[in-house]
Amino acid sequence: MNAVDNLTEKKEILSRYRDLLKVCKPRTSREDKILIRKAFNLALEAHKDMRRKSGEPYIYHPIEVAIVAAGEIGLGTTSVICALLHDVVEDTDYTIEDMKGLFGEKVARIIDGLTKISGLLDNKTESMQAENFRKILLTLSDDVRVILIKLADRLHNMRTLGSLTKEKRLKIASETFYLYAPLAHRLGLYTIKSELEDLAFKNTEPEIYQTITQKLAETEPERKRFINNFIFPIKKVLAEQGIPFTIIARTKSVFSIWEKMRKKEVPFEEVYDLFAIRIVVDVPLDKEKAECWKVYSIVTDFYRPNQERLRDWISIPKANGYESLHTTVMSNSGKWVEVQIRSNRMDEIAEKGYAAHWRYKGVSANENALDEWLAKIRELLQSPESNALDFLDDFKLNLFSDEIFLFTPKGDMYTLPTGSTALDFAYTIHSQIGNSCIGAKVNHKLSPLNHVLKSGDQVEIITSEKQSPKEEWINLVTTAKAKAQIKSYIKEERRKLATEGKEKLIQIFTELKIEFTTPNLNKFVHFCKLTNTADLFIEIAQDLIGSKEARSCFLEHERDNWFKYLRRPFARPRAQADAPETPDEMTPGDMKNKTLLLGDSVESIKYSLSGCCSPIPGDDVIGIMEANGKIIVHRTSCKSATQLMSTYGNRLIKTKWRENHAIEFLAGIHLKGIDHMGLMRDITNVISKQLSINMRSINLQTTNGLFEGTLNVYIHNTDQLRNLIENLRKINGVENISRIS
Repeated sequence: MNAVDNLTEKKEILSRYRDLLKVCKPRTSREDKILIRKAFNLALEAHKDMRRKSGEPYIYHPIEVAIVAAGEIGLGTTSVICALLHDVVEDTDYTIEDMKGLFGEKVARIIDGLTKISGLLDNKTESMQAENFRKILLTLSDDVRVILIKLADRLHNMRTLGSLTKEKRLKIASETFYLYAPLAHRLGLYTIKSELEDLAFKNTEPEIYQTITQKLAETEPERKRFINNFIFPIKKVLAEQGIPFTIIARTKSVFSIWEKMRKKEVPFEEVYDLFAIRIVVDVPLDKEKAECWKVYSIVTDFYRPNQERLRDWISIPKANGYESLHTTVMSNSGKWVEVQIRSNRMDEIAEKGYAAHWRYKGVSANENALDEWLAKIRELLQSPESNALDFLDDFKLNLFSDEIFLFTPKGDMYTLPTGSTALDFAYTIHSQIGNSCIGAKVNHKLSPLNHVLKSGDQVEIITSEKQSPKEEWINLVTTAKAKAQIKSYIKEERRKLATEGKEKLIQIFTELKIEFTTPNLNKFVHFCKLTNTADLFIEIAQDLIGSKEARSCFLEHERDNWFKYLRRPFARPRAQADAPETPDEMTPGDMKNKTLLLGDSVESIKYSLSGCCSPIPGDDVIGIMEANGKIIVHRTSCKSATQLMSTYGNRLIKTKWRENHAIEFLAGIHLKGIDHMGLMRDITNVISKQLSINMRSINLQTTNGLFEGTLNVYIHNTDQLRNLIENLRKINGVENISRIS
């Protein structure tokens, strides 16, 4: 039986390898194929005794990553070799030097960027994942193929998550949501970005994912009929005018549909833009812009456009190279429809991002966008800020944001994230201009540092030699560069103050005949209620602490001890001091069979229910251990939990609810609708009389015949909450109702 399995697996491996060669064929020479075969043989030998969690041979994974890299991203031979070998150094005895000797410097460098860091947790690293991502970006700034292969690796891992534990799936899905999907978006890989989001959503919110998928399947025949009727007149005119075209109808991803439902607080049936119509014209480069606008004119001859929804990314492409003309038009059946118009070249760049962009090097007005973005990453990485988590947070800010276009007085254009301020613009021009910025003239009007800029603004920065960055500036900026520069300046100033304060303290200790030793320093830090010696030195440099405090700490200890003795009888007993202070904080060992099971043992584990998402029995939950050892329980769909799981994967605690209906939990509900006489009575009747649920508070406000409000109730589990929401939805006038996180 084993021999048969081995034979079947060998056939499958060869079949997948042939699939890889087919994908590579359009761009590979005979020499390229020899190198790919050499890399495949090495990977096959290196992983021969290894299997994935699913039980299948490990070699399937690198082959599939190479297929994604070549077929779905459009990368070449070097990337295919690196994809085949991306886990060899990490998982076997082969070294980077071996890779360099066999395949050259470039392949070795890319593989090094893809190889995870080991042993970081022994070096006071708060987050192995953050350090790992930072290393990838260090190599990315030299060769963007590192991150493209990493995205291919992550995509295949997401496609095969089923065999992992729930905690592992949540960790990987959260990383994907938080970092990899935004990064794919930033690099223009929209298809991969959408699939990564959908797969992550499937693992964090399986019920909602399944519901939307099912509704999409049920409404597909109706959508097809609508689309055929909509595009029929457009196709006819395009053909008559001799414009070579392709029309594609793309249904939006499950996750993007859910985001619309959540943000607009509407059910699936009321999401009007479930799909988009894409018209792709096959025309020469010099005619692209004119032909796209010609198609726009044809579309708007039949359907009235919404002028507020026109997006011209052909004249000014997005920073990631995306070019397209978007409009939203009203169909004959009263539904809004998004129409995207682009050329074949634009479409390939939109699907495959910069990998496709390179093939058209020199033909796009936005050809230097990638180089500019990588230059920004290099600048961030060169920052003296050593905290990987801070770096990650700052970097994340600029991954997924929309963009605005700004101009200097001389007409130079800059691209910044939406929400950027005048201070952001100053740092974008130059770090020294940012450091000395005191204000700006926006469209010739004097504006403060925190003035939020709009697309098309002309900005002139005003500086002063006497100005310097302040700590509060961190809250005035949006861009990663500005945050990094401000932190760097403040850190350097603190270092100078600390050096000055240390010299002052040595002098104070000498005058008071106190030894300048570590125990004495720690004692003084504790006496001044500070956290470390650096803070102590800084406060001394600023004359906030001096000889008086040192004398009180070291020379008046006898009186201090007398006060301690006097106060001791009134001190709170230790057992009482350690008791939980709020109903949400519990020690499972003291409350057996109550609410939650954490990990494999529940004895003496202190935990709290997170206030940001208010989990209740029935919610999918996960425990996340804080640095102090305390466990916070979040809903798995909570955005704060997603961020924490993506950076502290090693702190996840398996968590599930016990069967218990005696404990009540506070839950909030948000309602909107049309006001009418007796509305409050109808709501309270459903809650109190019909369902016998205890209510904590209700707050409704009416304006011009509409009402909006919240109510807080005590419930036992999600089933009871769902039942309540369904009954409230039946009340006349209630249009929107949702749970408050």
